[in-house]
Amino acid sequence: MKSRPNIVFILSDDQGAWTLGCGGNREIHTPALDSIAENGIRFENFFCASPVCSPARASILSGTIPSVHGVQDWLRGGNLNMADFPELQGKPLYAAEHTAIPYLENLTCFTDVLADNGYTCALSGKWHMGDSVHPQHGFSRWFTIARGGCPYYHPDLVVDGKVVEDDRYITDLITEDALRNLTDFAESGEPFCLCVHYTAPHSPWTPANHPDEFLDLYKDCPFEGVPNEPPHPWLSPAAPYKPGEAGRRENLTGYYSAITAMDAGIGRLMQKLESTGLGENTLVIFTSDNGMSMGHHGVWGKGNGTYPQNMYDSSVKVPFLAAWPGHLPAGTVSEDLLSHYDIFPTLLDYLGITAETKQPLPGSSFAPLFRGESLSGDRPVVIYDEYGPVRMIRTREWKYVARIPCGPDELYDLVNDPEEKQNLIYDPAAAQIRQKLRGELTEWFVRWVDPSIDGARELNTGYGQLRRPGIYSEGKAVFSEEERFRRAIDRSAAALELDTGKQP
Repeated sequence: MKSRPNIVFILSDDQGAWTLGCGGNREIHTPALDSIAENGIRFENFFCASPVCSPARASILSGTIPSVHGVQDWLRGGNLNMADFPELQGKPLYAAEHTAIPYLENLTCFTDVLADNGYTCALSGKWHMGDSVHPQHGFSRWFTIARGGCPYYHPDLVVDGKVVEDDRYITDLITEDALRNLTDFAESGEPFCLCVHYTAPHSPWTPANHPDEFLDLYKDCPFEGVPNEPPHPWLSPAAPYKPGEAGRRENLTGYYSAITAMDAGIGRLMQKLESTGLGENTLVIFTSDNGMSMGHHGVWGKGNGTYPQNMYDSSVKVPFLAAWPGHLPAGTVSEDLLSHYDIFPTLLDYLGITAETKQPLPGSSFAPLFRGESLSGDRPVVIYDEYGPVRMIRTREWKYVARIPCGPDELYDLVNDPEEKQNLIYDPAAAQIRQKLRGELTEWFVRWVDPSIDGARELNTGYGQLRRPGIYSEGKAVFSEEERFRRAIDRSAAALELDTGKQP
């Protein structure tokens, strides 16, 4: 590699791996994303670190897990210092906002490393990792959403340190800011990392939230590629479920429209790269923060579409595309099992950057795939996920889901049951593989978890996070560090005992 490439890192919100035309979905329109795949690599088995937005995004940036970075649910608060915005006080939308919490302040993000190595880092779009107002972690250009999430029209934005409302479509606003950044970078010639974080295709999906030109594309769509199953018995009351065929059609029409509208914006970004000549030296990456069930298993939502939270593949599996014409192999598909926590070490490896991080990185580089090579045979092919007390270990053949401390747990034979329909957790014939996976999962989390903020011991209901884990809202510690460490060791020792296989 003669020079380090620029980077355009595009992140969608709540987009399942099953939603790409290039991935086999014949009903959805994603020409720009399909073109990226055609000119680069599509990864068939890519997984988020946590099946909900804020923790997943924090894991992408920091390369570590929620029980280290401390963002363990979507952030319902901690985005704004309300004392700085008296004009917002008393408004219902900001009822959960009090004090801004910079959750990642003691960690190293990959954008910190890039900024230290000469890159100008720009954010166009969603942050939702605490303290939305102040640029941080190497970003010198900052255009984001005030509360993390927002409606598609009349979003509340952070512009030059102020919270402002705009009446236009948020997908277009994010695209337009990204285009401005690309124009500036083309003129200056400075190396850059542009992070384009869309809010699409997150709900709401009502017709009023999306332009007719995209809604009309799906007016007669049968949505045959999406399972139509009865509501899951654990379906969360907060899930975006709408009863009946009319409700299902409205949800799917809005969801597909949001994706296609975003795809149109991505197409504009790709055209700008081409017209300015930036595309010749720019690595483009596209992924989503987490997956999404739109009726799969009777679930509407991601990991918190049910309570207790779920780890179905539709929730944890995400699209991942990478392209740099002339450098990455074109039109290829990787079947390797990879995770969002592999992105940080991959970027450093591929760019030839060596850096010390404040936190340990559990992931490993898959940069050889960018170079058209195979991954080494000794690389572990195991994926781990966590969402509070719910943890997952997944191989090509098996998935084990542990709900700490009392279950119910799940075990799926992915070879014979890829749709995860038959839970084998209490099948005597599966006792040996269950015990093996339980032990491996426990050992991995014992190795990587920060005992002081272990998500398995936090009350995480999936309804949003308001404070740092491990402390009361008034700032008093729940347990001393010594007590937390002792409790982590006690739980780990108990979990490693032989599993009797009996139902609790």
